[in-house]
Order: sequence, then structure tokens, then C-alpha cells
Amino acid sequence: MVFLNQAIRRWPYRTVLLILVLVLAGLVLSFATAGAALAADPTPTPAAADPSGIQLGTAQDLVGVAPGNLTADDFTRAAASEPFAVALAKLVNENRLGINFTWTLLCGYLVMFMQAGFALVETGFCRAKNAAHTMAMNFMIYVIGLTGYFLVGFAFQFGGVGLVGVPNLGGLAVLNHELTVNIGGIDWGVLGWKGFLLSDGTYDVAVAVMFLFQMVFMDTTATIPTGAMAERWKWTAFVVYGFFVSTLVYPVFGNWAWGGGWLSQLGKIGLGAGYADFAGSGVVHAVGGWCALAGAMVLGPRLGKFNRDGTPNAIPGHNLILALLGCFILAFGWFGFNPGSTLGASGNGTLRIGLIATATMLASAAGALVAMAYTWFTTGKPDPAMSGNGLLAGLVAITAPSGFVSPLNGFIIGAVAGLLVCLSVAFVERVLHVDDPVGAISVHGTCGLWGQLAVGLFADGTMNYGGTVVRGLFYGDAGQFAAQLIGAVTCFVYVFGLSYLFFRACDAVIGLRVPPEVELAGLDLPEVGVPGYAADAEPYRQPPTPPAMAPQPAPGPA
Repeated sequence: MVFLNQAIRRWPYRTVLLILVLVLAGLVLSFATAGAALAADPTPTPAAADPSGIQLGTAQDLVGVAPGNLTADDFTRAAASEPFAVALAKLVNENRLGINFTWTLLCGYLVMFMQAGFALVETGFCRAKNAAHTMAMNFMIYVIGLTGYFLVGFAFQFGGVGLVGVPNLGGLAVLNHELTVNIGGIDWGVLGWKGFLLSDGTYDVAVAVMFLFQMVFMDTTATIPTGAMAERWKWTAFVVYGFFVSTLVYPVFGNWAWGGGWLSQLGKIGLGAGYADFAGSGVVHAVGGWCALAGAMVLGPRLGKFNRDGTPNAIPGHNLILALLGCFILAFGWFGFNPGSTLGASGNGTLRIGLIATATMLASAAGALVAMAYTWFTTGKPDPAMSGNGLLAGLVAITAPSGFVSPLNGFIIGAVAGLLVCLSVAFVERVLHVDDPVGAISVHGTCGLWGQLAVGLFADGTMNYGGTVVRGLFYGDAGQFAAQLIGAVTCFVYVFGLSYLFFRACDAVIGLRVPPEVELAGLDLPEVGVPGYAADAEPYRQPPTPPAMAPQPAPGPA
């Protein structure tokens, strides 16, 4: 182990080779295990993929979607007596799915653009000497995370979601294998097992839409720790982390909450409608926040952040303009994040997209206002940086309840988040002594937790997505709050625990942190080879030695 550690530290390219070998080995193991699991469990029913989209959108798909009490038998009888009506129903359903596909894809594009917002926020809140490194992490996590999610992450998360059904995208029947554990007569889902490389019978138009939309959600999670661990994280360790979070951390908890897993099934034992997380305060943000907390704890604070007595020193970012511009971009992208989680704009409660967007907007405003007021009252000045984080805190908190609450309750949830983020930043820094340059742990972890619990408090029961009604404690259902609490605790224990073990192991094998001299000089040139700003390259350049020159006579009188 010592030899391996030294070898990897000395030859970084071997680290890259090790990553590729591990990914390939994991891929082979996944397919081998999947084959064995499918052979032992013949439960999944065959479902033909539809890569052209020609077969998708039959009239029978309108059962449970169209108004009234239509059944499959109604369409069977109509096929003989009213063929034109059946053909027209098929066309209506094709248009419905076309609207939903287009809406979901456009919202996915908005969420993808949030990556630019994260990059600007984190780079602006960091120092100029680390600008290229921070920006590069935000850029490459998109590529690395996408690859890991494509290989195995999507299959782990949504491999069995078709058994539950996603009507707004045509059902996704080809995603039909969920590994389960039977306890108390209930098959509790623990992991999806179909959709590897989108090629194991999942070469399908609806699956592609689901993959794109969910992939950019995963990437939001993956980029959160890049802010909390900025300015001292070694590039090789960051690359390994990118595969870790996109294949194990995010997809597994995502399966439990969104893929038909056990948290979503808690309603079967009387706990409300089961754990509900409309757009991901928990699945996306708390997962990223708790992973960031584990990483920042193992990585340690930046040099000079804390005095010997533990008191913190401020290390200001280099460009507040970039940071606040990034906040605006994130707020814009969030209109894809939350309203897009209806997975459509036609049928099954999707017309609520306006209310979801309005609640999202109001929560962001309340968060920023409260954060501004808090810093103004406590320091005498309205801190723009904390106002920006307050805006993001409100957005994070409203993400889970946005589909279940009124605009007024959305404003209240955002206001609480604006206060929580200010208190949490001080707690993380002064009590936990964890260095988080951008406040990511507080924005996403603390306020993500608040968003999970807010569903169990403020959901008013007015929404109905495919028959699922969510009603919180303030509206008469204590069971829903219990389900949310179980989900929040599970999220922290699983994500923080697994991430802490990973970062410890990664630190022991390849090292997490750059050497002190690199951290002092800046990570840009040593780690990524280019400066963020041209002036920052000067300390690394040796001025040329001037050639020897013969003495010149002093000028005389003209």
C-alpha cells in the first residue's frame, strides 16, 4: 500500500489509468451481476423499447389521464364500434406526450445552464489565484458526472421506475427491474438494475428524455462539493470523486426517493404518501451538502483560515460581481428545476406549473430579503454576498415542497431559509471549524434539510399527481412529517457516512490536498497549467537575464 501510494503520488497519469481500470471493472461487474440477478428473478415482464417513438402514445395510455373513469376495456370496445374515435384518441395522446417531452427537455436545458451559475458563484467567492482551477472543476464535473451516470448511475436510480409508472412520459415500461427486499410482506425497493449505458433494452425515446432531465439534476449535486472544497483540492482526487458521486452517492438515495425505492413506499405503512421530495431539496441539494461537509472535514481548512485558538479569519473572494451574476443565473435555471419536475405540461396535475414557478420565485425573494436584513442588523451593513446566498437558500428550501404548497407558504419557507443560512454559516465556521469558502454546506445541506421537513409541515393536500395527495402536519397529517423526517435522517446518515469513508480512503491512497507551497502560490498553474487571469502567471515566470553590455560613455555637450 505504501508503494502504491508513493507511485500514484509520483506519477499522476497512473491515477488516471487506475480510474479507467476501476470504471471498466465496475462496468463488467455490474453487467455480470445484473445478468445473474435477472436470471434468478424472472419478475420483470418484457417491454419493447421504442427508439423511433412510433409506437409510443397509444389511445390506452389515456387511462387514468383523461377526465372521467375510462378503462382499457372502453378502448377495446371502441376499437370495433368507433375506430375513428380511437384513432383520434391516439393522436391526442401523441400530442400530449410531445408537449410533455418538449417541456421536460427545455427545462433540462435550463438546469444544465445552472452549471454556469455555480461556476461563477464559486469562482467569484474564491481568490483570483485559484480562479482557473475552480472554474475547471465546475466545467469538468459536468463531463465526469455525466459519464458515470451514463455507465451505471441512471440504472441504479431509475432501473425500476417503470414498475411504478411515469404517465407523463408514456410510462417508461422498459425500466422494469428493481432489486427488492421483502420485509413484512412488502417488497421494499433498494436499487434499480436496468438502463446501463442506455443499451440493455432501454434504447427508447422516453427513457432518453428521462435520462437527460435526471442527469442534469445529478450534476447539480456533484458540483456542490467543488465550492466547499475549493482552493486546496488536488485535481486527481477531484476526478475520482466525480465518478464516486455520480455512480454511488446520488443514484442510490435517488432510487429510494424517486425510483420506486423504500422511502417512497413509506405510505404503505401509514406514513402519509411516503417520503415526498418534489424537485430535490433532499435528493439533489442535501445530498450535495452532506457530501460537501464530509469532504471539507477530511480535507481540512485553507491555510490561514483559523487562528490557534480556533477563531476564523475572513478570506474574501476576488470578484463579487461574478458571484452575484452566478446567483441570478441559478435563479433563472431554477425555473427549469422546479416546474420541470412535473415531467410535462399536459395532464396529471401539470397545469400547476405556474403555481410552482411562483412559489419558487417568492421563496428566493424572501430568502434574500431575510439574509440582507439579518446581516444589516448584526453587522451594520447589508452584506451582498450573504444576500446572494440567501436567495439560493430560499430556492433550495422550496425545491422539495414547491409542488405541494401555496405561494404564501412558499414565501414563508424561503424566509426561514434566509435566516437559517446565516446562522448555519456561522455554526459551520465557528463551532464545527469547517472551512467552506462559498457557504455550500449551509445553502444546500442545512436548507436542503429544511426543505425536506417543510413538505411535512406545509403541504396543503391540494395537489394530485396521479392520485398521490401530500398533506403535511399543519394540514392534518402527522404521518407525512414522520416520513419526511425519516427521509432526512436517512439522507444524512447514508450520504455523510459513505462520503466520509470515501474521502478518508481517497486521502490515504492518492491524497486529497495539494502541497502547502502550491496552496500558497495558487492552484491554477500547478494543477491545471493555466492561470485564470494573465497577471497571476507572473510569479511563475523567470525574467530573462539581460545580455552583457559594454559600458557606454556619458553623454557630453552637444
